[in-house]
Amino acid sequence: MSMFSLAVPCIRGLTPYQPGKPIGELQRELGLTRIVKLASNENPLGASPKALEAVQRALAETHLYPDGSGFELKAALAAKLGIDVAQITLGNGSNDVLDLVARVFLVPGRNAVYSEHAFAVYQIATQTVGAAGKAAPAHDGSNGPRFGHDLDAMLAQVDAETRVVFIANPNNPTGTLLGRSELHAFLAALPERVIAVVDEAYFEYAQAPDHPNALDWLGEFPRLIVTRTFSKAYGLAGLRVGYAVSSEGIADLLNRARQPFNVGALGLVAAAAALEDGEFLEATVRVNDDGLARLDAGFSARNLEYIPSSGNFLSFDLGRPGAPVFEALLREGVIVRPIGNYGLPNHLRVSVGTAEEIDCFFAALDRVLGL
Repeated sequence: MSMFSLAVPCIRGLTPYQPGKPIGELQRELGLTRIVKLASNENPLGASPKALEAVQRALAETHLYPDGSGFELKAALAAKLGIDVAQITLGNGSNDVLDLVARVFLVPGRNAVYSEHAFAVYQIATQTVGAAGKAAPAHDGSNGPRFGHDLDAMLAQVDAETRVVFIANPNNPTGTLLGRSELHAFLAALPERVIAVVDEAYFEYAQAPDHPNALDWLGEFPRLIVTRTFSKAYGLAGLRVGYAVSSEGIADLLNRARQPFNVGALGLVAAAAALEDGEFLEATVRVNDDGLARLDAGFSARNLEYIPSSGNFLSFDLGRPGAPVFEALLREGVIVRPIGNYGLPNHLRVSVGTAEEIDCFFAALDRVLGL
């Protein structure tokens, strides 16, 4: 009997999450000394100075277990967001709380609904617990932003066994954004048996006037869960800190399934300090806005179509399979993200970097494409 056959069927059929290629891996493979990584939507400014100072102070206590309840971080979040501490569930990145949602509300025989081209973890978390995933077709551009969430199509997928819907706003990897009225109407139309998860990992970057803050609706929709992260705008991707905000009842259920000490001590203190660094967050948003404009201009000048983005990344259409271009860019020392696994085989996704990094990316792209 093979080891593979011992695993449950839902795990045997699972396609693992594919992260952005690490810098060290490319260095080992090609022996390159200068590498620009624009693959994982990381903050080009690094981490908040206040967060780094907090980590330095906490290093002497790394032999101690972290506060399993995350008291200080929860208190800081509650004060900043105007919520109660009992509404918060902390996670090892927001991926962790998405997985918690699946483990608490999904079982074999039930299903979760999400959009085509949406974050891969929704399908992975759903399949891991043996539930079925239902991907609704995205907009084709005729009645909504192409590649964006078609909420009518998602609602049509909801059936008697649906227990969770996942909505990413802005969405990764397309960067598309749902407006306030359309998202509110969708939440209002969901049956009472359905948990709605609004994933706001890129919330801080979205600048559209109609960008909703789903936390405003927690009182209206008791089965709403909003997830956010410190990995993106706050620059703490390596420390893995995310959180969910929900009703106290849902938070109680999620916290029952949460692993002990799922957020490390350094992550807890860094995240609490980062919340207080408004100056760093403002600088991050300015750099991102400038970077998106630089990417927009660069792709327009090269007549390459792209998906307008409200995140800190942009996906562009090569008009041909993207994987060979991705591999060629690696040999130029530039790491971007292939997104064929998201149903976009002709697209690549590039994160916003510094002006110098973006210029380096375009120079490498020109060499690869012969422009």
